[in-house]
Amino acid sequence: MSIKDLVTFNKSKTTFIFIGGKGGVGKTTVSAATALWCARMNKKTLIISTDPAHSLGDSFDRTIKHVPTPIAQNLEAIEIDPDRAMDEYKEKMQMQQQYNDMLNMFTEQMDVMSSSPGIDEVAAFDKFMQYMTSDEYDVVIFDTAPTGHTLRLLSFPEMMDSWMGKMIKTRQALGTAAQKLKNIIPFMGSEEDTGAETKQMEAMKEEILKARAILTDPERTSFKTVLIPEEMSIYESSRAMDALNKSNITTDGVIVNKIQPENDHCEFCKSRRESQQKRMETIHAVFSEQIIAEIPLQSHEVRGIDQLYEITDLLYGSDPSNGPIAL
Repeated sequence: MSIKDLVTFNKSKTTFIFIGGKGGVGKTTVSAATALWCARMNKKTLIISTDPAHSLGDSFDRTIKHVPTPIAQNLEAIEIDPDRAMDEYKEKMQMQQQYNDMLNMFTEQMDVMSSSPGIDEVAAFDKFMQYMTSDEYDVVIFDTAPTGHTLRLLSFPEMMDSWMGKMIKTRQALGTAAQKLKNIIPFMGSEEDTGAETKQMEAMKEEILKARAILTDPERTSFKTVLIPEEMSIYESSRAMDALNKSNITTDGVIVNKIQPENDHCEFCKSRRESQQKRMETIHAVFSEQIIAEIPLQSHEVRGIDQLYEITDLLYGSDPSNGPIAL
């Protein structure tokens, strides 16, 4: 079984592939190469960068926007702009801020305040959910931020579900008080307003639950880890996989990048390869239940569709008769 066999497509539902790992291991290159392969398989593909320090555009050598940007036949890309995402989330932001202001008056409800996620993160997650729940594409690939940020993003459905539940209960519990205080606090309106706001929050909660169900469905969502043959990368990846598995997110593939090729004419290269081969033994032991793919260290910076396609061939096999057409 190869890494290619791990990528399966659903007939009427979007397949989601998360590609993550430690910073600097080549996540974006692997993500872009995977997206090109999916496009080559005639699947309508979207690749999304969730890393605030985007490098997806650099990898494709294209300017990528906050909206789907054509890259190749069957392939579009997005780099999420947190500021734009926050603007799009403006009404929900106002609702959160209103409730935060209200809850400041009720000290017994401060636990809701303390559990509230940052509004910039909520805005980015709202954009994230837009593509998780639309089934507009055959496959969506997420080029993620370094490990810690990614684990937080993937934990958002759980966090938001808990937070929204508390918000709904608080709004209902304070309904009577809101009516008494509506002359003092402008945003506390009528019972109809209260009911409409509660329904809005309940609808948001339903979307969050839907996203969580998709993330934990092994037939639709998987997480593939990119690492390099160095101890820090190996053990950070192992800890991340443990955290993802505890969240019921399927981790099914490991891509080992930047492997030093054999070179008996270079003592440094030879020594580095020997060291990496020992780390490869560790990788096969630590990730014995995963499918492991290998990418040799390239002699040049991988940039642009042609060079990315070389990585696609290494990972998924070559098929020059059916390559992507750059736009």
